[in-house]
Amino acid sequence: MARFVRKGHQAAANAVVPLPVRDGVAPSYLWITEDRPGGMLAFLEERFGAVGGPSWAERLARGDVVDAKGERLQPDSHVRHGMRIWYYRELDAETPIPFEERVLFRDEHLLVVDKPHFVPMIPTGRFLRETLLVRLKHKLGLPHLTPIHRLDRETAGVVIFSHNLDTRGTYQSMFQKRSIRKVYEALAPALQGRDFPFTYRSRMVDGEKFFVMKEEEGEPNSETLVDMIERRGDLARYRLHPHTGRKHQLRLHMASLGVPILNDAFYPVALPCKGDDFSAPLQLLARRIGFTDPLTGEERTFESVRELAWPDA
Repeated sequence: MARFVRKGHQAAANAVVPLPVRDGVAPSYLWITEDRPGGMLAFLEERFGAVGGPSWAERLARGDVVDAKGERLQPDSHVRHGMRIWYYRELDAETPIPFEERVLFRDEHLLVVDKPHFVPMIPTGRFLRETLLVRLKHKLGLPHLTPIHRLDRETAGVVIFSHNLDTRGTYQSMFQKRSIRKVYEALAPALQGRDFPFTYRSRMVDGEKFFVMKEEEGEPNSETLVDMIERRGDLARYRLHPHTGRKHQLRLHMASLGVPILNDAFYPVALPCKGDDFSAPLQLLARRIGFTDPLTGEERTFESVRELAWPDA
């Protein structure tokens, strides 16, 4: 069985890439882990039978499938153990996401962006060109651009990218050491019977469904400082300081407190996928990120200009 590794957005950082970034889309690669008879075309059609986009015969004819040396592969090319083949991921069609990102800051190392709701960070599933990474690569001509942390597709706000290979690891280490100061805001039902601010801790683990998390008994591995900063009737605006960075941490913590974030389709119950319905964005915003620059020692703070949308009274 061939092992598929889709890491087109990271490939430049750890390999010599024989195909260029094209319209913001970095090539993906596949390691072959066994000899396969029948030729390259038969192998690709079998391995990616459910993948849309142009046929594999057309991609081979265009020269869009190559080996590690950049040599064009042919329909009858041998499929051998240890090969790495490179290609462009392509989709039949993508629904345009009608929200634009805003660049907040750029220097020779970092790009800081104010992400809109609904835009995925990186290519995944049915999203390719309508992802923040591909949009920015295409618009700004930054082939080595890589996010050094992530936001959910549903979450808006400040996110930091690296576009300098030499300093990327230095900035990534800030998140590994938890030296980043992150502040979120959320709209949710008003929580009763609590003195604010307070700290909520729990043990988060993968849920039964792969795309959600759940809590269980045991040593806490997640922590959030919760503060209410505004109230309007039965709803409130909260300031959230995540001291850890678990997947969906803020969404799960708020739901566990009995005040799920407004328009959350995952917590407390995962609802059917709304597809391309953009009418009810999750009311969660990465408001601010601050850190001490590891290269200069300068204090840096970046803040979103977006605002959460209170429901009409």
